[in-house]
Amino acid sequence: MPRGGKKGHKGRGKQFSNPEEIDRQMKAQRELEANDGVAKESGSEEESSSEEESEHKKRSGVEGLIEIENPNRISQKSKKVTEVDVEAPRELSRREREEIEKQKSKERYMKLHLEGKTDQAKADLARLAIIKKQREEAARKRDELRKDAEDTKAKR
Repeated sequence: MPRGGKKGHKGRGKQFSNPEEIDRQMKAQRELEANDGVAKESGSEEESSSEEESEHKKRSGVEGLIEIENPNRISQKSKKVTEVDVEAPRELSRREREEIEKQKSKERYMKLHLEGKTDQAKADLARLAIIKKQREEAARKRDELRKDAEDTKAKR
């Protein structure tokens, strides 16, 4: 059965490069790299002009015609080790700030809750008061039943 089943194989056959062609391409690439290295060493005036040209070449389309001041397109500049200020306060990310705010609000709530100033604490204290009353009444009834039981035993 042919490749691809009954319908046949639709793809092209594989083409392999000649080793001679690969060598030719490698030599051409080395020559270009060598020419670039010589041009960079030639002088500082040429370097500044070539940098300006490369900046213009990088821009494509309308970018070359219009100056765009987009605050989101600021390129990240790497700092040298000597420029980095270790003692400066580090800015927190949004998630870190939200996490700290969340912890502080939780601590504030717990403090108020322990003082009995929150709605939930007031409801809990009211519930506890009701339960205490019920338990006191149940204990009083048990004591009365015990006394009645003792009195009936004493009478016999």
